Amino acid sequence: MKLFTSFKLLLIIGLTTVLSCSSDENNSPTQQPGNGTKIMPLGASRVEGARPEYESYRYELWKLLVDGGYEFDFIGTEIDNASYPDYNGLSFDVNHEGRGGISSGGILEEINIWLSNLGSVPDIVLFSSPGGNDGIDNYTQTISNINAIIDILQEVNPNVTIYLELTAPPLSSLQTQEFLDYYNQAIQDIPIIAQQQTTSTSNVLTVDMMTGFNDSFLADDVHYNTAGASFIANRYYDLLKNILQ
Repeated sequence: MKLFTSFKLLLIIGLTTVLSCSSDENNSPTQQPGNGTKIMPLGASRVEGARPEYESYRYELWKLLVDGGYEFDFIGTEIDNASYPDYNGLSFDVNHEGRGGISSGGILEEINIWLSNLGSVPDIVLFSSPGGNDGIDNYTQTISNINAIIDILQEVNPNVTIYLELTAPPLSSLQTQEFLDYYNQAIQDIPIIAQQQTTSTSNVLTVDMMTGFNDSFLADDVHYNTAGASFIANRYYDLLKNILQ
């Protein structure tokens, strides 16, 4: 996700990944078995993270899922090379599908390639800020792109669960009237997308990241600090724990 010079923040879609677990004969930290739920974090820089400048929610969510005892695997063709402390004897699952600065159109152009290179299909998708890097004037195209991305995910896995985020806002000082008009329209349209795209086998759901989010959760204009990453992770966890059981 680029810095929102036009303040065009849209939504986060949820997506599932399974934490792969490899045994280690040398007693070094191991991951959970790879036969759990496949969770795919999808989006831009809020997914990718850039330690130590700002955080992704993925590490905090991973720790919550580890504590919950769930079998899961974060999947994606991108690998986070930042340093993360081991947790409960496990090494962080660094796979994801986040790319800083990418637009909804960029995701739509590449997602078939990413999915074909995965070697597995996502059970859950956490879709973060598709459209966040789109221009405000391209709103209609952004909505079209998001729907098309969901169509592709459901084609690959007709049973996929997708979370669309009611996106956490940027720094309050950047919230111009132009941005608020765009943002509030997106907040209204995201639940409509979720309802229309839900099928008999694939749930498309929203997750509220905006209520209770404030400037203290930001490392800069739009990216999370540790507290912000934890806030987002807990919102995802509250929903994921119900379906991972």
